Order: sequence, then structure tokens, then C-alpha cells
Amino acid sequence: MPFLRNVTAGRNVPDERLAIVAEQYALFGGQAPINEISRQLVEALKTELEAYDSDLPVYWGTRNWTPRLVDTVQQMADDGITRALVFTNSPFASYSGCRQYLEDLDSARQAVGDGAPVLDKLRLYFNHPGFIEPMAQNTMAAIVEHGTGHPSNTVRLIFTAHSLPEPMAEACDYEAQLQEAMDLVVDRLGPNRPTDFELVYQSRSGPPHQPWLGPDILDHLDQLGTQDAESVQPVTLVPIGFTSDHIEVQYGLDTQATAKARQLGIPLTRAKTVGSHHMFIKMIRELIEEHTEDGTPLALGSMGPQQPHRGETHCLRS
Repeated sequence: MPFLRNVTAGRNVPDERLAIVAEQYALFGGQAPINEISRQLVEALKTELEAYDSDLPVYWGTRNWTPRLVDTVQQMADDGITRALVFTNSPFASYSGCRQYLEDLDSARQAVGDGAPVLDKLRLYFNHPGFIEPMAQNTMAAIVEHGTGHPSNTVRLIFTAHSLPEPMAEACDYEAQLQEAMDLVVDRLGPNRPTDFELVYQSRSGPPHQPWLGPDILDHLDQLGTQDAESVQPVTLVPIGFTSDHIEVQYGLDTQATAKARQLGIPLTRAKTVGSHHMFIKMIRELIEEHTEDGTPLALGSMGPQQPHRGETHCLRS
């Protein structure tokens, strides 16, 4: 509950509503899986940097729980760090997925005051090969789980991402970037790749009267379930909008969507997120090298490498 109160601070969400959300965490031992996931990511990155003779220290800070970002920035200042690069688990542009991080970083620096390090956020990476390639590998592995009775091209892919309020989505390239990432993954599934795929959304949290991006994954499965039993396709869920199997993936897809599919008689598998995949860890190192060693910015598709984060309107449409 203290964590959920931090997440929803300033939104006047009653504890009664938070208690309902807290029940989701009870299914996973009463704590957020992302804490251990983040520790694994940090250790994997340290190992990757050491393998390339880099002595860059790695710190970890979070928005809403320990280690709090402001405490991490204070620790960096105490350690004599004057400048740092910031990697976030958010590949796509949006206010909450990009701009808000910049605001949080600025707030943490202001709270620490004199001696706070300069913090440069690494660029967005939704089309970086280190994100796309492992997502394609994980997607194919999940397709294969359907077994030999379901050839790859008969499986329907449903890509999911966190829903946003429509005004927020209209102010950035979130939807276009998701579409690009989805197309890049599908293109890498080989000549017998699925021909049916779409992008849907999950984890909506706003009031009913506020328009959010849709369709919702559960509503979409309901629609698929209205087909004749003989025409129902096996489905593979691909959480393209997420980088780790945290609570929204484990609860929204592995719990809710899986139960819905079982109820509707839809065969369902779910692709893993990139997590600490070695290609994803390599990508982080390559993003660092773009800043420190004039490394070549890498990107797939037509949208090209994203620009470094500068200015008050970065990640937002002008």
C-alpha cells in the first residue's frame, strides 16, 4: 500500500481502490517482481561493461520505492560522480514513458542541490536491434509452444502495450513507434511467419469517462471468442510495450488474459519480454558508447535512431 500510494500521489485515488490493486501483488508473494528483475539487469550490465574493460560504476534508482531516485543521486554525489548517463526501462515516447522521467531526474537533482551530478538520459530504443531481435526470438519461441499441430502462419499474434489517455498519445509518437516495433518483429519471423497480427492495449487505469487507447486485450479476446469454434486461431501474446515480466505483464497477461482465453477456448501462449537478454544488455552498452566513444547509433526500420534528449518538449510533438 505505501508503494501504491507513492505511485498514485496527487491523483486522489482512495485507499479502497488501491486495496483492490494490492490484491494483485498478493498473487506474487506480496511484492513487485520488478525489484529482482532490476537487480538482475544491473548485475548483467556490470558484467557486460567489465568484459569491455569499462570501469563505469552502475547505480539503480526508482520512482516510487527504494532505492528512491533522490537517494541514488545523493549517493552518486557523495561518491564524487559529476556526470552520469541514465537508462530507463521505457523504449517508447510518451509523457509518462519519457518526459516524466526527465522531470523526475531534474527534481532529484534539485533535491540534492550543490554537487548533484549532471544526468543525461539515453535515447529511446524501440527500433534498436538489441530490443527488436530478442523480442523476435522470444516471439518465435512462444509460437513454437503451440506445437506442430499449429503451423507458424496459422497463429495470430497480439502485441500489447500500456494504454495511454488519448490526448497524451496524440501529443507524441507512441502509437507510430509501437507500430514500427511490431512490424520489425514480424518481419524477422521468417517466410512462414504469421499473417494475422494486431496491436492492442492493456493496464488502463483512468476513469471510465476518459478516452484511452484501445482496444483492450480482454475485450479483443472476447471478440475473437465469438468466432465459430472451428475457426478460432491459436494466439501468441507479445508484450512489445514492456521490457520486463513485471506485475502488469504477469497479472494482465499471464493471469487475466490467460484466464479469459481459457474461458473462450482460445489456445494461448505468451512471449517473454527482453528482460536481461544478452542482446538487450549489449544494446545498453552500445547506447552508452554513443555518448562516450562516438559509437554509431543503430536502428532498424524507417524511423531511424532517435535524437538525444534535449529541450523541454523532447518526446512530445511540436
